[in-house]
Amino acid sequence: MFKQSSRVRDSQTIDRRQLLRGSAALTAAGWLGGLAGGFLLRPEWAHADGPIKMGIATDITGPIAPGGNANWQVAQYAVEQINLSGGILGRPIELYLEDTASDPKIAVGNVRRLIQEHKVDVVLGGITSAMRQAIKDPIVNRGRTLYIYPQLYEGQECTRYLFCTGPTPAQQCDELIPYLIHKLGKKRFAMPSANYVWPQLLNKYAHKVIEANGGEVVFEEYYPLDQLEYSATISKIHDDKVDCVFNTVIPPGLQPFCKQLHESGFQRSGGVLTCVYFDENLLNYVPAEEMEGLYTCLDYFQALDDPFDKELQAGYAKKFPDTKFPFTAGSAATGMYRGVKFYEAAVKATGGKLGREEVAAAMDTAKLENGPGGPAEMVPGKMHCKMNMYVAVCRLEGDKTKYELISKAAMVDPKEC
Repeated sequence: MFKQSSRVRDSQTIDRRQLLRGSAALTAAGWLGGLAGGFLLRPEWAHADGPIKMGIATDITGPIAPGGNANWQVAQYAVEQINLSGGILGRPIELYLEDTASDPKIAVGNVRRLIQEHKVDVVLGGITSAMRQAIKDPIVNRGRTLYIYPQLYEGQECTRYLFCTGPTPAQQCDELIPYLIHKLGKKRFAMPSANYVWPQLLNKYAHKVIEANGGEVVFEEYYPLDQLEYSATISKIHDDKVDCVFNTVIPPGLQPFCKQLHESGFQRSGGVLTCVYFDENLLNYVPAEEMEGLYTCLDYFQALDDPFDKELQAGYAKKFPDTKFPFTAGSAATGMYRGVKFYEAAVKATGGKLGREEVAAAMDTAKLENGPGGPAEMVPGKMHCKMNMYVAVCRLEGDKTKYELISKAAMVDPKEC
């Protein structure tokens, strides 16, 4: 289905032989696969006007690879849907992938290839905020290309030609924190955090919401991303009678933190763990029993049973029947799907023009009648979108977890820019 660039490093998350077999199958079904410095999908009905080139920059390898591979698969699924229905105004989308490798230093060079060699019309991707900060300059400023960032993040990104399609702190914290305080009675918060921009700015916003609702931040600490020992932090959680841990530690530090907190008996003694990026894909990171009772707030959960979301899950499962990377919110899959569809809507609104100015102007007022978790619409002049938000709790069923929906807030404003 897609052919692998020699530049994408070998990884257990991508099997070259499977990709080549898929390519042969698509050729037989009326699709043409070709190697052009990246992964490529082109239906054989492609018109002479040429394809629309879409670049995907995400973590295929490295500690964030489970999220990156989910992101990549969703991009394939969304683009295939568009191409099977005739493309955008009769023009197919070609997908090009470059691995950001969970390393901003590696990512910058790889992303430049999307702009300089493949000459893509738009780039989607980036998971961590550190990655977004690293790659936005070669895309937006030097590359003069439209950039869509699909991940939930800390807010305050107001770069022209950079559109954000994932949740912001206001969309998550304004729904989740009042529930933790007023419904669960948890008022003493600890904020163990990875030391980079997302936790720092998210915590700043969350801190205000906690205090406005009568809670207290007992302590706030920042650690290197690769820290593996948290005994001092967990002792402080117990000694200071913290009853809610607002976690923003990320892999590779996430796994040892969750394990050590769980083994300390924090949850068994009535404490609540919450993390706004925890979704179904976190089973790739943390054992199920350590997620029991975890609260989060996201734009989508697999527990949603409306017709569009059911069809979306069924279509994704059919395309990737044995995947380890489910369609989820925290991995930026929902923002990726939303981003692809917003771009489709914008290009249609331009009458097929692909210039950055024209497409950005159309993106500014783009609306989606349907999307993961419900409709979405860009807030004019803000480069962020309104969307539905859901509070949920993780329940253990046997050796697996399942999210139980608690509440829904419709078309929540991102409160950005």
